[in-house]
Order: sequence, then C-alpha cells, then structure tokens
Amino acid sequence: MLFALIKKELLAMSRDVHGLAALFLMPVIFIIIMSLALKDVYNPPIKSLPYVVDNRDSGQLANALLAEWEKRHGKPHTVTNWQDEVRSGKLSYALVVEKEFSTALSADQLPVKKQLKMIADPGLDSRVLAANMAELVMIATELRAQALLATARMTQRATPPVAPAVTVSAQALVDSERFAYGSRPVNAVQQNVPAWLVFGMFFVVASLTNLFLQERQCGALARLTSLGVPTSVMICSKALPYLAVNGLQAALMLAVGVWLMPLLGGDALSVEGIHWGALLLVLLAISLAAIGLALALASLVRTQAQGSVLGPIVNILMAAIGGVMVPKFVMPDFMQRLAEFSPMNWGLEGMLAVLLRGSDWVGVLQPTAKLVGFAAFMMIIAILFFRRRAN
Repeated sequence: MLFALIKKELLAMSRDVHGLAALFLMPVIFIIIMSLALKDVYNPPIKSLPYVVDNRDSGQLANALLAEWEKRHGKPHTVTNWQDEVRSGKLSYALVVEKEFSTALSADQLPVKKQLKMIADPGLDSRVLAANMAELVMIATELRAQALLATARMTQRATPPVAPAVTVSAQALVDSERFAYGSRPVNAVQQNVPAWLVFGMFFVVASLTNLFLQERQCGALARLTSLGVPTSVMICSKALPYLAVNGLQAALMLAVGVWLMPLLGGDALSVEGIHWGALLLVLLAISLAAIGLALALASLVRTQAQGSVLGPIVNILMAAIGGVMVPKFVMPDFMQRLAEFSPMNWGLEGMLAVLLRGSDWVGVLQPTAKLVGFAAFMMIIAILFFRRRAN
C-alpha cells in the first residue's frame, strides 16, 4: 500500500511539470539575481553616481579640488538647471563651490560661513551621502594642509605650519543638504514604506490566481460563459474588488508609517505637504499593474500548484530586480539598468517622487504611464486566454 501511494504521488508530481520546474528553478534564479544585485553591497558604486558642479570660485584651490574629485568620480554632467535635475533624482548630487572658497581654505582662521556644499537628491541613501561627504572633507583638508605649508615656507616661519591656533581640518567649510521638498525629513521609514507598499500591492497575484482556478475547477466559469456573460464583464468583476483591496492595503501601510512606527521607537513617515492627487494616481497605476499581472497569470496557469508557486516567484524576482528588496544604489551598473524593466521599480520611483521629492502630476507621469501600459498589456493577455481556460 505504501509503495502504491508513493507511486501515486510521484505520478501526480510528474504531471505537474511547470510547478515542479518552478520549485527547482526559483532558488537558482533567486540566488543568481541576489548575488549579482548585492555584488557591491560592501563597496557601493558611489564613484559612478551622476553629479554636477557649480563652481563660483576661479581660485587655484577650487580648481584643484574639482580636478581631484573628477579623477575619483568621473566627469560631471553639464546641465542648464541643475536644481531641477537634482531635485527630480536625475542627478545624485551637486557640488557647489562658493566664490570665497580658495581664500577661506588657505586662511589661518576658518570662517563660519560654509564655502563648499554637496546638495543631494532627496532619495540618495544616507550612507552614500555620508561616504561622499567624508571623502570631500578629506580632499579639502589635504589641500588646506598643502596651502598652509606653502604659506609657511614663503613667509619662512620658524614654527611648523600647523600651530595650535590653526585648524587644519576643512570640515568647518564643508556642508551637505538634501534637495528635499519643504522640510520633509529623509529617513529609513520614508524610503522603506513605499518599497514594501508596492511589494504588498503586487501580492494580490496569489489570491486572485487561486480564486480563478477554484472557479474554473468547480465549473462556475464554464457556466457563466455558457450563459453568454462577456469576457470583459467577468474580468472587471474580478478586477474591481481587488482595486478596493489594494486601496485598503495602501491606507494601512501608510498609517503604519505615519502613526505606528513612532510608537515603536522608529521615525515617522511624513506626508505633510505632499500632492495627494499625484499619490492617488501612482497608487491606482500600481494597483492596475498588479491586478493585470494577476489576471494574466491566472489565465495562463493550469493547476493550483502552478498558481500558488508561480505568482509569488514572479513577485519576489520583480522585487529583487526592481530595488525593493535590494536598494538600487548598491547594485552594479548593469543591474541598475535591469531594474528599470521591473514594474515594481516604476511603482517605487513614482512613490518616492511624491513622498521624497514633492512631485506633482507632472513628476509622476512617466512611471504612471509605464504602469498603465503594463496593465493594459497584461489585460490583453488575460482576455485572450481567459475564455480558453474558462471552458
């Protein structure tokens, strides 16, 4: 009897080739993607970040600092309005050199006014900003030490160039700030809540797929088709309830960030002054993309085993590639380019544009258009295969 039952299970497994293949292929693909995405996690590619220079000082020390920075970080971009480029996240930061920088750097007493600023994209990771700032202070300090030494030699001082009253470190001259909208803080919650909100909304795939398969197996879909119910009506009857589910998900996750996180000792998600219309538009586009993907997968799979495995696998892979599980900034260049093909990345960029950069309708049009286009394509696939699976 035992051998007969084992034979039965093996036979059932052999008939579900797709589900069985997913169980083996998913870990392999996930290992490959995560290994590539985390390749530079201990050495983030901060040297390849796009930046711009606003040099208001024609002095020798200013030119020397910018030449050293260019040697380490590559050539700066040339743009007409760098403020808009940095604010929108197209450039990671701007180096602003004030007109008195060279004079201040070589003076015995450092002035109170900051002469060198790094103005960063609101979405730039704090660790990357801190690493760049430390490097900038180090370069400025080296130049200051050389300038003080040269001055001491020219004046033929008997004492060392760095007297107790002279501060060598140039840290007092260097400052950083984020080009954030208003006074909104940039913290871990502000960046993580959008990421996991997008991930959660896409997880309707598993629920919708299983529901579709149950209705097909019990014959409900076949009966509706025989009664002449249009395919578009059946599709809408499944999509609309999940739009409401996604809306509740989004409200709950935003509420957790705003009210629950401070109670647990974390930072609060700030929604003060954001464009609520733009936020609702992005959330609607994310929901449509998630439901479209769910309906397409539901119409393609044949068994519940395939549905319960394939949906979560697709979600996890899109999250790993799209910057949800692994921050995009730690990925190598080719993985960052690959992330732009993930619908989750489009949704995440739209959320960050509203919550971090204060974007309005115009600022979210591109990610929203991508999500709606993806949703439409998935809906077409769902309609084409829906009737075949219903019979």
